[in-house]
Amino acid sequence: MIFVLTSAGSLAFYAYTTYMQKFLVNTTGFTKDTATAISAGSLVVYMLIQPLFGLLSDRVGRKTTLIFAFGAGALATFPVMSALSGIGSPWMALALVVLLLFILSGYTAVNAILKAEFFPAHVRALGVALPYALANSLFGGSAEYVALAFKKAGVESGFYAYVAIVMAIAFLVALRLRDTQKQSLILED
Repeated sequence: MIFVLTSAGSLAFYAYTTYMQKFLVNTTGFTKDTATAISAGSLVVYMLIQPLFGLLSDRVGRKTTLIFAFGAGALATFPVMSALSGIGSPWMALALVVLLLFILSGYTAVNAILKAEFFPAHVRALGVALPYALANSLFGGSAEYVALAFKKAGVESGFYAYVAIVMAIAFLVALRLRDTQKQSLILED
């Protein structure tokens, strides 16, 4: 469960942030300075969105925000990345990157506490850290390499599909999660 959620969250995070600048230069055709400005601007907005999703999760539940993030991410990644690949306006590119990061905020704003709530204190570090580290290195750490491999093979859109499929799998896992607002193991510590 932790491995799958982290796989999707890390892959999407790296695709939408770290790889995005290279994508905006190599695929969309923006200059490095323009791509850097788009990436920096999107990260500022992303930073400001995090507390809002935390607040929202307090009202509707962390499971609900996770389901939104992975469901909407699975549906939006392919069309948004496809649109970004041919967009000419830096402002429209910024809006589309912010859209992806807005969606991902349903995961990033709550993932740490949600994962901690699944384990009692005596196994929490191992229960969260090991699958998190494995998933983050396998999926997040390889995102740029995988994206560039798809591009080199001439099927760059395969990367968008890959991100969407991993998010769809996490969506299915999120649907089956228990509601940690009602059944948190942190409350038993």
